[in-house]
Amino acid sequence: MSQTGLAGFAILYFGNLTYRGSDDRRPVVTIMARLIKVLLVILAGVVGIVIIAAVSLFLFFDPNDFRDRISVAVKEQTGRDLVITGDLSLSLFPWLAVEMGRTELGNAQGFSGEQFLSFEQASLSVRLMPLIFQQQMTVGTASLDGLVVNLEVNNTGVTNWDDLTTADEATEEQETGDAAAIDVANISVRNANVSYTDRQAGSAYTISNLEFDTGRIAANTPIDIAAEFDFDSSPGELGGHLAIRGTASMNDGMSLVNVAGLNVNGVLNGIVPEPTEFNFDSRAIALDIDAESVNLGELDLMILGLSMSANVAPFSYANSPQPKAELRVAEFSLKELMKVLDIEAPVTADPNALQRVSFSANAAIGETAIALNSLTLALDESSMTGSLLIPMTTDGALQFDLGVDTITLDAYMAPTDDSVVAADGEDAGDIEIPVDLIRTLNAKGSFKIQRAYLSGIEFDSLELGVNASAGRLRLHPLAANFYDGKYSGDVRIDASGNLPSVSANEKISGVNLAALATAMFDQQNISGTINGGFVLGGAGQSLSAIRRDLDGTMSIELVDGAWEGTDVWYQLRKARATYRQESPPEEVLPARTAFSNVRATGIVTNGIFENKDFLAELPFLQLTGAGMVDLNSTEVNYAMQVRVLDRPEFMSGATAAELSDFTKTVVPLKITGLLSAPSVRPDIEGIFRSKVEEAIEEKKEDLKKDLLNRLVGGTKTPIPVEGDGVAEDAPAEEAEEVPEESLEDKLKKDLLKKIFER
Repeated sequence: MSQTGLAGFAILYFGNLTYRGSDDRRPVVTIMARLIKVLLVILAGVVGIVIIAAVSLFLFFDPNDFRDRISVAVKEQTGRDLVITGDLSLSLFPWLAVEMGRTELGNAQGFSGEQFLSFEQASLSVRLMPLIFQQQMTVGTASLDGLVVNLEVNNTGVTNWDDLTTADEATEEQETGDAAAIDVANISVRNANVSYTDRQAGSAYTISNLEFDTGRIAANTPIDIAAEFDFDSSPGELGGHLAIRGTASMNDGMSLVNVAGLNVNGVLNGIVPEPTEFNFDSRAIALDIDAESVNLGELDLMILGLSMSANVAPFSYANSPQPKAELRVAEFSLKELMKVLDIEAPVTADPNALQRVSFSANAAIGETAIALNSLTLALDESSMTGSLLIPMTTDGALQFDLGVDTITLDAYMAPTDDSVVAADGEDAGDIEIPVDLIRTLNAKGSFKIQRAYLSGIEFDSLELGVNASAGRLRLHPLAANFYDGKYSGDVRIDASGNLPSVSANEKISGVNLAALATAMFDQQNISGTINGGFVLGGAGQSLSAIRRDLDGTMSIELVDGAWEGTDVWYQLRKARATYRQESPPEEVLPARTAFSNVRATGIVTNGIFENKDFLAELPFLQLTGAGMVDLNSTEVNYAMQVRVLDRPEFMSGATAAELSDFTKTVVPLKITGLLSAPSVRPDIEGIFRSKVEEAIEEKKEDLKKDLLNRLVGGTKTPIPVEGDGVAEDAPAEEAEEVPEESLEDKLKKDLLKKIFER
């Protein structure tokens, strides 16, 4: 064998070794096996010649003389230019060692003018004798310095490495034979840079300043791995610096790969405004290539101040992987997380709200959704359990079935300050309708809450159904028990248009009015049972705007209760004493007015409830009337008619004269002020006006009769007026001289006197 032939064999061997992947068992080993069989036959006769040739090759052969031949061969095989500007060196015994200096491989046609691959220096050494006689590939240090790889995908999806992966695969025949065992002392990569540009997808990724080292690589031997690099990506501008450490091992056929103690840590940029620390740990990862399965085991992740862990069950990565895992998130502050994410945390009525959150669940990743079962979420003092289905498609719906033990919703509301009013007249603590959230929300599920506190009201066995899509949110079924009674409702929010609207169909029944008034208004002035129905709707960007726009109907009924702090019977007696100029009666304390039934129905227009059929039945009187309630300011204005019933057993302390006066009199009553603290008083003006008009009507009848008599009989009878000083035998001419207006005034004065006398 000539020196040139032996050198060419060595170069072609190195070229095949570096060009083909480690999983290709066809090329070098089987060719060498056939050649070895022939060489063994004549080995004994030519051993001396081989030794002489090897010595001559070592002394006189210069591989740099073959740069042009190598470039031409690469051009013929790939159509690319290979430029070797650095030195080539070759040694044979006991190692076949090759070193190459600066080398560049051109890009494929139709791509950028940048080189596809280049490096500053590369070296590889292989022991010849174990490879030839034992089919064992023993490699020394494989090193690569200054590697630059430019990977590209053009606008049509074609890559700049397609031609390399398909070169001469179609013409080579598959040859049988055992692959050589591989034993590599170590691999060392320095100052490497890899870029990937996908013009079809509009994305780009780079790895720079890559340092990569391994320990010995051999079957059934632990392999230490260490890497460190910077990376960037766009769009998204995600980048950072990562370091990787771990120990890998593989079997003889490399079909089983295990990685123990894997750690990935570093700093990430682009997730949040400030760089954030990242740490990932894995106990052990097992990869079965033949079975196409992987066992990730226990994993730990720390990012954005969150500490998460997972225990992943073995799964197949073939076709559509569907891994399952137990997930845990350690306790964290949601407000602090929002601060890290540069999201303004809500100001809550309870400053300690959203400070303690933790999570655990069994997760199953499917083709279209992630299912979380046996879910437990701890939020401050509340605990939530159930299931959750998170979609992975754009049109998928979030589905959930969750139960909550106890939650104080008031703690998560915005703090209110009645003394603060916004400049435009809106409530300072007004709540905006979250239109952006509703328009993007696609969810369906239910909450079952054992106990909840909202607006100071305590609810038990609360059931809340949620159905949201296409900018429309429906809360139904909506039911709860509260204060010995029940609530049911159907609430809808439509945010699909420019102006959101809210509609509600709600009912309450059998509710303890005393407990409700205490919870809502901190008032202990009323008791009984309340029933009601509300069908209302309005539009606006906030709750206050919707209240001003409310339209619909309302009905309310109070049964078997009492109005504490107000004694209607005493107020009536006091008013009568004033009329008669008598001493007021003695007040009985505590003041209260019992009632058996109070009913009111009406319509709501622009937030004003108009009621024309008010009816209240007390043991000794009946109130009827009409009025209005401003649902925004809670102001009331009612005009009542009080009819006292002839029931002396319920009229404590009443005299016979009082009973006589009241049972034949209808007394007007005014109710004004705020709903939480109304003012109730007799309508004195109404009483006076009614009596005067009634007396005037009586006198007008007398005038009509007298006028008729005079027209028929021709006589002029004077009109007797009490206290007018006119004698019965006064001349008729003098009576005619009294002006009509004077007569009207005198009638009013006389009647007013009689009213107070009565």
